[in-house]
Amino acid sequence: MGTRQEQPAESYGTRVFHAASLVAAFGLMACATGQPPYPGERAADSSIAHQVRVALNSDPQLYARHVDISVNQGVVHLGGYVWAPEDFELARKDAQGVPGVKAVDLRMQLLRGGMAK
Repeated sequence: MGTRQEQPAESYGTRVFHAASLVAAFGLMACATGQPPYPGERAADSSIAHQVRVALNSDPQLYARHVDISVNQGVVHLGGYVWAPEDFELARKDAQGVPGVKAVDLRMQLLRGGMAK
């Protein structure tokens, strides 16, 4: 039968350090996730998203059918696809023109000839 070697016990200070490190890590993660929006903020964001959709679809120079819109605390995130390089700036200007928009984050991709660039 094999003999089992005993591992040296961790010191009390080492265990306290590890426990404090875990508590600090969980605390940082909790702060990083932020607070969920209040019902009023969700309603405002939903209204802004609708108004941005109307603004994009009303622009005769922009084909916005494949542009995705999400809003978080007044920041508009535009994703999806556009067909021409100038569409990026058109979409940004249209979204920024909506009351309540604090910033516009463009994450759209340029699609040419059916292939994303």
